Amino acid sequence: MRWQGGRESENVEDRRGMPGPMVLGGGLGTLVLVVVVMLLGGDPRVILQLLNQAPPPAQMAPQNPGGAAPAEDELTQFVRVVLADTEDVWRKQFQLAGRQYQDPKLVLFSGQTQSACGFAQAAVGPFYCPADEKVYLDLDFFRELETRFAAPGEFPHAYVIAHEVGHHVQNLVGWSNQVHYAQQRADQVEANKLSVRLELQADYLAGVWAHHAEKARHFLERGDVQQALDAAAAIGDDNLQKAARGYVVPDSFTHGSSKQRVRWFRQGLETGDFPAAKQLFELDESRL
Repeated sequence: MRWQGGRESENVEDRRGMPGPMVLGGGLGTLVLVVVVMLLGGDPRVILQLLNQAPPPAQMAPQNPGGAAPAEDELTQFVRVVLADTEDVWRKQFQLAGRQYQDPKLVLFSGQTQSACGFAQAAVGPFYCPADEKVYLDLDFFRELETRFAAPGEFPHAYVIAHEVGHHVQNLVGWSNQVHYAQQRADQVEANKLSVRLELQADYLAGVWAHHAEKARHFLERGDVQQALDAAAAIGDDNLQKAARGYVVPDSFTHGSSKQRVRWFRQGLETGDFPAAKQLFELDESRL
């Protein structure tokens, strides 16, 4: 993936090294670590509100004032470039749709941090908080993606960021609120199915970003697309459940199967059709 020399976003808030409260422990912490850490994206508000048991501590200075390691600095630069690229693409797509795009902030943190959705640890994985319109990311997740999920490469990392920004797009357009309202009136199985559609749409929107970024800047190299598709497959609910407990419970899916995640990311990548994203809420379940 060719990204060096690209514009770097100014919308990155670096909180690494800032200590925060320990909010996970016991059975709940184990459950979150086993189940949630493996999932990209999603609405974190329910989980984080459950974990929000203590008032926020006073803000403290970073513990590592000497700066990050060179590899970490390069990864931070990569995040800034990819975020800037999403800004460029979505500003244009919103303009074509007669809307105005509002850039999200991306918060880099280490270990744990506070969001408007509550306290979070790295164990919940990258997430988007609609209450403050910020994406939260611990860079250790990229290493987790490579080692635990066997999904190496820079384009899978970019896919992670683009997926979370996709949730921001959903929030701005109003799709997120529509789904959350419908979930409040549904039983658990139906609420899960709505969550799957929202997550698959974020995968599709990540593909839309990649389509237009590639068209404008030709940043992809041989093997990049396959690596991202492999990453999408690795984090499918079926793969994760089978690895965690040895069997699969489709009614409990919240992000979609490996096949679904690959399909919708690929479709966004191939078509770049932003308005068509709405169809995910209109398709019969058998066509997902």
